Amino acid sequence: MKAAVLVKNGTGEEAFEIREVDQPIVTSGQVKIKVECFGLNFADVMARRGLYKPAPDIPAILGYEVVGEIIDIGEGVDEQWTGKRVVAFTRFGGYAEYAVTPLEACAEINDMDAGEAAAIAVQYATAYYMACDAIRLHPGDKVMIHAGAGGVGTALIQLCKLQGCEVFANAGSDEKLAYMKEQGADHVMNYREKDYAEEIPKITNGLKLQATFNPIAGKTFKKDKELIGPGGKIMLFGGSDRLGRKWGIFSTIGFVWRMGILLPIMLVAYSKSIVGTNMLKIGDRQPHVLNRCMNEVVRLVNEGKIKPHVGARFKHLDIGKAHDLLESRKSVGKVVVYWE
Repeated sequence: MKAAVLVKNGTGEEAFEIREVDQPIVTSGQVKIKVECFGLNFADVMARRGLYKPAPDIPAILGYEVVGEIIDIGEGVDEQWTGKRVVAFTRFGGYAEYAVTPLEACAEINDMDAGEAAAIAVQYATAYYMACDAIRLHPGDKVMIHAGAGGVGTALIQLCKLQGCEVFANAGSDEKLAYMKEQGADHVMNYREKDYAEEIPKITNGLKLQATFNPIAGKTFKKDKELIGPGGKIMLFGGSDRLGRKWGIFSTIGFVWRMGILLPIMLVAYSKSIVGTNMLKIGDRQPHVLNRCMNEVVRLVNEGKIKPHVGARFKHLDIGKAHDLLESRKSVGKVVVYWE
């Protein structure tokens, strides 16, 4: 089978090769999927740059999510799953024509658009876990969504609005601001022009937020900590502020320093919470939670209550271009790669 193999760290255009590799073997409880397409996530970019610790050693086949048909099953899997079309969460190995994963990491999608379905396994499942599972939001709650035009940001805007929240979102271009408004955001800000930490209190007349959703960390973490009030929560699910800084361990130290010193007892004093989210760990240790989130998202999509947005579709030979687009932060919604 063909696979897009990460052969070295660097830009998308130089980091991947399309190679012939052996098909993966199905083991007990697993299914094999003939892949239509796979999605990209920012963790893939971090892995390509050598900044994502859980990533396998190079040469490696990255990829957390695939869409396709189940063509083989392992021991213990009901025969009825053979031939079903699914979206699946993969523990790497998704950038290939065939992928294996536990059945519990799959959700049936029937005739859903493949690109839209590809957004479900990681981005929408992550957003659902944070906004609907790990915390409880209520109508009228004020929430802040960083990188609101990205895949997870799009999902968060839709899910938070579905729960009646007042949504603040930021991004880095006017085009993305318009896109976030289309997705339902109430207040949008260009972080290149205005400091959200100064703008939000003006809009709320000093009222605090109930939650922030932050994939950036760095100095934004300290700002978020001041924006949330008693009972407020920072949902931290990434560290993209570390990307692009070229001084190795010193950049990492600077990244941590920008987040500031946190004394756990102060969380008690001010009744604030910080919730870290890594769906790779959830999938490893609590696969039933991942399965629940994926199937709930599929249900909401089928009911027309939310709709994943595919911002760019690439052929597998253009995997490098797809990666570079995602890293450039110019993409909106989901970036998807199809096998021809």
